[in-house]
Amino acid sequence: MRAAERNTGGPLATASGTPSVFGAVHLGYLVIETNRFADWRRFGTDAIGMHRDDLDTGVTRFRLDDQECRFLLRRGPAEDVVATGWHIDDHAAFERIEARVRAHGVPVRVGTAEEAALRGVERLLRFPGPKGITQEIYTTPVIAAEPLRMLASGFVTGEAGMGHVAITSARPTRLRGYFDTVFDARLTDYIDETISGVKLKIRFLRVNERHHSLAIAAVRGLPIDPVRTRVQHVNVQVTSLDDVARSYQRVSELGFEMALTVGQHTNDKELSYYVRTPSGFEWEVGWNPIVVDENTWEPSTHQGISVWGHRPVGQTIIDKLGQFGLGARSLAHPERTVPALSGAGIPDD
Repeated sequence: MRAAERNTGGPLATASGTPSVFGAVHLGYLVIETNRFADWRRFGTDAIGMHRDDLDTGVTRFRLDDQECRFLLRRGPAEDVVATGWHIDDHAAFERIEARVRAHGVPVRVGTAEEAALRGVERLLRFPGPKGITQEIYTTPVIAAEPLRMLASGFVTGEAGMGHVAITSARPTRLRGYFDTVFDARLTDYIDETISGVKLKIRFLRVNERHHSLAIAAVRGLPIDPVRTRVQHVNVQVTSLDDVARSYQRVSELGFEMALTVGQHTNDKELSYYVRTPSGFEWEVGWNPIVVDENTWEPSTHQGISVWGHRPVGQTIIDKLGQFGLGARSLAHPERTVPALSGAGIPDD
């Protein structure tokens, strides 16, 4: 039973009285634009341990489970995540989301047959998202005919989705407003972190039983986005502690740059490490986070991101904040927030 249906006999209602889609939404895939295909193939297959399918010289897909595509790599200069795909449980919830987006005057485009085939889905809809990341929804994933060939013993997907995405933002309240409007996202908790005198506040949002599918980090009191890429990191969850250890060893031996050593987070208790991808954003491999109980959960604030570990390796976000040019560029180019869906009139914390 989905979280949105517990104790209600059906979907919960939103503030406007329409049925909620919470619990019917699951992070399904990411689209990454890159020209570094050789490095990405080594990274995804030999380091992280995913299944790889090379469709041609400019298209590669990675699988985590029986779904045909979890990561779509296409050739291009962005070196970044350019689209996020959300698996919607049924056509009714899909059409409810579509109606919301259209009602706010935001353009919606039906995905072409080729776009849907590349993503391994049947029904595809695309519309603008925060920070220039296109949001895509689909109803039916294609199940792969070929068995998995991967070094990892398995990844946790299912009702919780395939992991989470973390974004840095100079407009965190508007990002939260966007995902609340579109997906009825709920606030799970906050983390306050102070590093070298710089205060960070991180919001964690969930759309199903996973502790969070989205994390939004902001520098408190400063309208600066310290990260070049649209996403700060991507998370995948492995099925065993042994998978964490073995992938950490492979990442190190293959020469990929570690970002944070193994540690455990304060809020979701996930044990993980972070490595820098060939495109520059980070990739978290995690194990055993808590699952939210909708009947008892209350948002809270945690001090610091880690109970132990997660020691930084090399240049950190805080180091980048010291680069005046980066801060100036952030101020000169306002962040895209899709105001019609973001609550443009509300102030940022």
